[in-house]
Formats: sequence, C-alpha cells, structure tokens
Amino acid sequence: MANIAFNIWFSLCCLVGLVQCYGGRGFNPIGKLIREGLSKDRLSDEWTSTSFPLNTTSKFPLDGLKERHKIESLPGQPNGVDFDQFSGYVTVDSLAGRALFYYFVESPQNSTTKPLVLWLNGGPGCSSFGIGAMMELGPFRVNKDGETLYLNKHAWNKEANIIFLESPAGVGFSYSDTTSDYNSSGDHRTASDSYTFLLLWLEIFPEYKTRDFFIAGEGYAGHYVPQLAQTILLFNSIPDLPIINLRGIAMGNPYVDRETAFKGIVDYYWSHALISDEIYMELTLNCNVSSEESASEECIAWLLQADNAMGNISVYDIYAPLCNSSADSNSVSAFDPCSGNYIHAYLNIPQVQEALHANVTGLPSPWEFCRQCHPTKCNIYDSPATMLPSIQELMSRGIQVWIYRQGI
Repeated sequence: MANIAFNIWFSLCCLVGLVQCYGGRGFNPIGKLIREGLSKDRLSDEWTSTSFPLNTTSKFPLDGLKERHKIESLPGQPNGVDFDQFSGYVTVDSLAGRALFYYFVESPQNSTTKPLVLWLNGGPGCSSFGIGAMMELGPFRVNKDGETLYLNKHAWNKEANIIFLESPAGVGFSYSDTTSDYNSSGDHRTASDSYTFLLLWLEIFPEYKTRDFFIAGEGYAGHYVPQLAQTILLFNSIPDLPIINLRGIAMGNPYVDRETAFKGIVDYYWSHALISDEIYMELTLNCNVSSEESASEECIAWLLQADNAMGNISVYDIYAPLCNSSADSNSVSAFDPCSGNYIHAYLNIPQVQEALHANVTGLPSPWEFCRQCHPTKCNIYDSPATMLPSIQELMSRGIQVWIYRQGI
C-alpha cells in the first residue's frame, strides 16, 4: 500500500496542471494516475540549474532553416490570415537524435517591435501546440468537422510573437532516436533541452536576439517556466554565451508547491460538491502532505474514495457535459467538451502534418495530447516539492513574475 503513496501525492498536487493539460477530453486524470502506481515514496526537495552541464552536442546546419520552416498555409485555414507562421524541428542533441517541435506565430501588426513569448504546457508531458496553441491562446481553433480552422479572436499573437514548444522529447511531435531518453525526461533534462532550443532558435531567427523575452505556461509549467528562467540567468552570466533578454515569466494555474496545491485541490473538490463532507473531513484529518513519511493507509483509502466520488468529469469545466453526452446544452462557460476530439483529428491528418513539417520520421503512432508513459518509467522524481525559492530568486534578480488562476 505504501508503494502508491507518492503516486497519490503527485497525482493530487498536479491536478492544477492536469486541468489544463489533458485537452478536456472528459476523463479523470487523478483516477488514472492513482491506478498506475509508483515505486518512489516522495518527490525531490530541491532544484538547481547548476547541477547539469550545458548541452553542446547540438551541431546541425541552421542555414536556410527559417525558409524551410515557413508555413505557406495550413489545410482548412480561413481567409484573412495576416501573420507569418513557422514550424518544424530543432535538434537539441545530435548524438541522441533528440529533436523538439515548435510552432511560431508572429504578430499581425508591429511584429518587429513586439516582444517574444515562449509558451509551455505542463502535465508533465502534455503538448504546448495541441493544447496551448490549438485549444487556448493560439491564432486558430478547429471546427467540429476536424478538418477546417477558424480564427481565435482572443489569440495572444495580437500582442506578442509566440513560440509554442513541445517539450520534452516524446511529447506531441517531438522525438528522440534514443528510446532511453523517454525514461529520463525530468525537470533538469527539460530545462536543459529548452535552453538549448532557445539558443538554436535565436540563430534561426536572429532578428529576435535582442527582443524582450518572456516565458509563460500553465499547470506543471509552474516548474518548467521558473526552471528555464533560472537556467537562462545562469548561462547569461557565462562569458562567450549569448545573452537571452529575459524580462519576465507568467504562470496560469501553476503547480508550484505541493502542500499548498493539495490543500487547494481538496478545498475545491469539497466547495464544488465533488466530494462529501465526510470525505473532506477524513482527508483533512488523515493526510499530512507536508510529512516526509509515506502516506498512511487511512489517507490512501480516503483518497481513493475521493477519486471514486468525483467520477468522470470534464477537467476543463466541471459543469460542462461530457463529449459522449447526448445533452445539447452548453456549459455556463460555453466550453465545447469535444474540442479536444476536433484537434486530435486535425493534427493527425497527413496533409496537416506535412504542412507543419511534422512527423518527419513517418512513425505510424498518432499525435496525442499527452505522453502516456507509465510513471515508473518516467523520471518524474526529478521534481522538487516547491518552486517557491526559485520564484523568490527570480524576483530578487529583477524578473517580473505574474501568477494567475481561474477555475470553473
């Protein structure tokens, strides 16, 4: 029973990230992770950007890559698109054959003066392109036919130039020729590869080298964003390395602190009638998330009851009907619970992948929102219990930090 203690802690504390990382396809990520089981008892306590070397094995030709990565038009794209789009792969480790996929959209107006933003989704292991770009803040939405697009009136590229990065390798279209990489993509590897990607990307797009730069993300990007920011500041101080003009970071519904996240999640469940008064009280009494000891059998039993009580809900909008529901009524937020299905269908069309310069290896496996690996084979233990010291350090060094939350 103690073997699944860490799994439950990690599952519950990552719910904030999972709410915005699974594409709203109507399943309960907590139940899934609880049933998978883990072999570790606890997360690591610290994270430091000084504990890994800079990856210097990425030596591949960059000349002409910008032109080859330009998207002329996406299949089903609407008329009136007045901004440039680029997408493709950047190899961050030539020896391992590890390459990250990105989608970049410039602002339709004054793109030469507007800032550059890197967007990261969390999970860990979920797609910044499929979720961040196609479901949330990108320039397009997918119609119900799964084949055509329409413009998103709330797109962030109206205010900035946005890079959506699928990281780490194994997420979305990103890949590695070394299969063991998929079992070692923890926080440190992710930060290192993302930093290497940025250095190389800025060589492909040198006009952005001096632009104000911001990192934003949601969910488990509460780790990825500040960790990458720390990495940038570390290597900015090393002579002969390029300076990345980092100005600030933003995190939506971020998972930054295990203890605070657990309390907030349990309170949210209870206040929204997803769990009973009895389950809420027993969780409060029996689960000490700040303890370094394994969770008690009583805590685990009540966590499982909470999971069962929640049932199958839309993690984007708990009031929305499920995608397989026959209900015709929309949720109070007008969120379409089937939008994930439309995106999944669109990104698996061969002509779409060709236009995106994606899936160049021709693998038969479909694009997915999230990397569904067994937790015992994923290096998710490379994850501190809190990112608050890192955020505090960034603020002390003049980096602007914005944390925002919402919930339905």
